[in-house]
Amino acid sequence: MIRLLLCGTLLLALGCAIPAERVPLRPLPENGQVLPYAELLTRIRAQASAANEAFYLDHWNDLEDMAKGIEQTSRFLSKAEEVPEKNRKILAEVTDALSKSAQKLQEAAAKHSVKDATNALQQINSKVRDLRLTDGTEESSNRPKG
Repeated sequence: MIRLLLCGTLLLALGCAIPAERVPLRPLPENGQVLPYAELLTRIRAQASAANEAFYLDHWNDLEDMAKGIEQTSRFLSKAEEVPEKNRKILAEVTDALSKSAQKLQEAAAKHSVKDATNALQQINSKVRDLRLTDGTEESSNRPKG
């Protein structure tokens, strides 16, 4: 019984210590299929997060691939269905800016430019934040004050 308990504790500790492997996102099909806004927003947030991680780890090839994925997802976002009313007004402008920033990120990753990659990632993260489903008022009201 004690051996079983020790084995279980060891496995639990190892499970907590090993970082979860990221499941790579497959490219979207270029067949013109229109996808829901919320699904694409979740996808581009995951791509931006993965791009940040690749940048911090100096995985330039991965960063270049992430930039290509962000650029593709931004094209799909511009044609998304079920777009919230507050986002319809800014969607074309933001997705265009996202696409341009993703192209800048791709160029920065190809030449391993930390400064250019930092700027492009900052722009991408800012634009992805602009596309969020909520306006942030619910989130800020739930935060502790002080």
